[in-house]
Amino acid sequence: MEVPAPLDAPPDCHQVSEVLNRVGDKWTMQVVVALCDRPRRFNELKRQVGGISQQMLTRTLKMLERDGMVERTVYPTIPPQVEYTLTALGQSLSEPVRQLARWARANLATIHDSRARYDSNG
Repeated sequence: MEVPAPLDAPPDCHQVSEVLNRVGDKWTMQVVVALCDRPRRFNELKRQVGGISQQMLTRTLKMLERDGMVERTVYPTIPPQVEYTLTALGQSLSEPVRQLARWARANLATIHDSRARYDSNG
């Protein structure tokens, strides 16, 4: 359920929220990180992004392609080979996503400790 923007919010606030929801999605972030260093084929991406279903990977790649962040190339082989790569827009997203991932890894222990303290206090 989408929360409406406050009445005094800037006119593009809803659109910005829509983009942030897309790029902040856990699967989007993992696919962008997996593609940041080189193009990959579908099954390689599926192995790289642990836990993602084939359907969810397909959906995520289609959304990223629609948004102009991923380019899909089909090679005329039998069977056809498909490769995915980040566009310039996708590459520009990859650095903040990688920084956020580094922050999460660096703070995992602290967050887990905080959760444990909070949960033990009832």
